[in-house]
Amino acid sequence: MVTAKDDTKTKNLPWVEKYRPSTLDDLISHEDIIKTITRFINEEQLPHLLFYGPPGTGKTTTILACARKLYPKGQFNSMVMELNASDDRGIGVVRGQILNFASTRTIFNKGYKLIILDEADAMTNDAQNALRRIIEKYTDNVRFCMICNYLGKIIPALQSRCTRFRFGPLDPKQIQPRLEYVIEQEKVKVTEGGKKALMELGSGDMRKVLNILQGTATAFPEVNEDNVYTCVGHPTPTDMSNVINWLLNSDFTTAYNMILELQITKGLALPDIIQEVHSYIHRIELPPEVLIELLIKMAEIEERLTHGTMERIQLSALVGAFYLARSKIKLPEKE
Repeated sequence: MVTAKDDTKTKNLPWVEKYRPSTLDDLISHEDIIKTITRFINEEQLPHLLFYGPPGTGKTTTILACARKLYPKGQFNSMVMELNASDDRGIGVVRGQILNFASTRTIFNKGYKLIILDEADAMTNDAQNALRRIIEKYTDNVRFCMICNYLGKIIPALQSRCTRFRFGPLDPKQIQPRLEYVIEQEKVKVTEGGKKALMELGSGDMRKVLNILQGTATAFPEVNEDNVYTCVGHPTPTDMSNVINWLLNSDFTTAYNMILELQITKGLALPDIIQEVHSYIHRIELPPEVLIELLIKMAEIEERLTHGTMERIQLSALVGAFYLARSKIKLPEKE
């Protein structure tokens, strides 16, 4: 199990960085990927790599652990170049900084260099095309590892030159031991309901789980279900039960006013409510044609919200969509 470094510098670090695994053995998931990459390294046959998948699933941590295994501490800075979304990675950087690093050899260090391009899906097509030729030309001297969330944003020419690994969302059973360890190390008071809420909101994202845990532990004396949801401004299961009840049973005006009051009182965003409503209605027995129409209308509302429309108007549309759905299945109306 990973231990936090006993250095005063780590005292004020975010827990995500403080407890980030530093070796391949410390990683908690994707065992098949770890075994494959370890074999590549041991046999000195490391190809160009492309890691893709949702955030917080260990992509960056894995390649940094690989780099530490490949290079002793003294060689790390001279043999590894890491660029992420905060750096300019247009065609100028590819032809300048990356090309210079890839084309030069170090006098005292043997083997190949490693270039890590984090969030490579943010690179322009021109930069990706320029990178294609560098990868081909300097394979003897350098290995590339590209990391992205969306594989479709990487041009096929780069995909074909790399060995691809997909990092899926982490299973709660994989997150649980690391979460328990951080709770123990930081001496945080956490209830079982709080742990369950962290897992629900994390959705397989280890980084998100630890960030929410740290935020809640800092803001409240106890990490319980209500405090976790309050800290992130997300509707609680109780709130959502009330919202669904109003949408399915109350008249238009009552449902609209009650949901609006809940939003104002608890500072809830309509997109978060729609996201939770979506998961709830799949558990309700509705005629297929009604469910399909309801889902399409909710998708349109969410799209309009992303374009910056007024939440109150879209809330009216949401209540109206459910009111029309009820009229088609003739649900009883309560005053």
